[in-house]
Amino acid sequence: MSKRIRTFHRWTSLVFVATVIVCFVVIALGSSAQWVLYTPLPPLFLLMFSGLYLFALPYAAKRRGRRAVTDAS
Repeated sequence: MSKRIRTFHRWTSLVFVATVIVCFVVIALGSSAQWVLYTPLPPLFLLMFSGLYLFALPYAAKRRGRRAVTDAS
């Protein structure tokens, strides 16, 4: 499960970077469409949730390991 989320996080980061580049290009060409500025937000939210999960994994593993040691004593 963790490996799939890590892979998802990496691919989503590529999508996010691509949408940001597209936004800069569209703005540089002079288009003032407001919706273009909001296109990076969906991948950004996905990155936030998957990143928080990946950030918490080591702490959860430590906690599970500590609990297993205290239960065995």
